[in-house]
Amino acid sequence: MNEKTEALMKNLLKEKVAVIHNTETVAFVVVDKALSDVDKCEKAFMLTNSITDGWWNNKEVTKMFGGAACRSTSVGDMVLIGNDKYKCEPSGWSKVAWKKPLHEWSKV
Repeated sequence: MNEKTEALMKNLLKEKVAVIHNTETVAFVVVDKALSDVDKCEKAFMLTNSITDGWWNNKEVTKMFGGAACRSTSVGDMVLIGNDKYKCEPSGWSKVAWKKPLHEWSKV
């Protein structure tokens, strides 16, 4: 397969999800589009945990944090898939509800 075809296939079959620690996006992770949202979260979690090497060295991960190292993804961290955000729970993932601001920006 040539480079252009490979890039087109990647765009068709893959998507990037964001991994968020506290309020900082620490990584973008490439996952299969065909996976369920929970499976995408699980894949992002797995790829942003260090076992024998720093997770930022994984091929599917784009490092977004400053500095030389970053902790592994854990309970309380989030994964953003499109416009849907999921929180890592002690067991599984919960979808985070979007909250409407208490004020209208046009009136501030």
